Amino acid sequence: MKEKLRFLGMYVHAEMIAVATAEPGGEVRSLGTIPKRIERIRKLIKKLGPVEKLGVCYEAEPTGYVLCWQLAELGVQCEVIAPSLEPVKAGDQVKTDRRDAEKRARSYRSRELTPVWVPDKGSEALRDLVRAREAAKQD
Repeated sequence: MKEKLRFLGMYVHAEMIAVATAEPGGEVRSLGTIPKRIERIRKLIKKLGPVEKLGVCYEAEPTGYVLCWQLAELGVQCEVIAPSLEPVKAGDQVKTDRRDAEKRARSYRSRELTPVWVPDKGSEALRDLVRAREAAKQD
């Protein structure tokens, strides 16, 4: 991870993504928000430089792992972070998407975040099948 040039922290919603970057020894800054569409994500990644020198993380969310799979297809190393294991400062009560993205980028750079296992598309399809079967049994 130390060879990475940039660490990207994302705060993901169903329609928008707040993005912040942390340089290895420098500042943490917000890059604003982008729509959660693959063409906008591709444009952002291209703007940030070579994908080999980029690490991205975002919090596990209800919409699944599609964003992680899309980033992997672009050649970007992406980690999905366990939300319950993110470090929290005492008294830090002001929450905004921008601040959360910056905090995530800073914590990712310092390796304070715990990633979760990201299933591949086949494993996810099997999980969906099991859920559908259980729902059918209950009906």
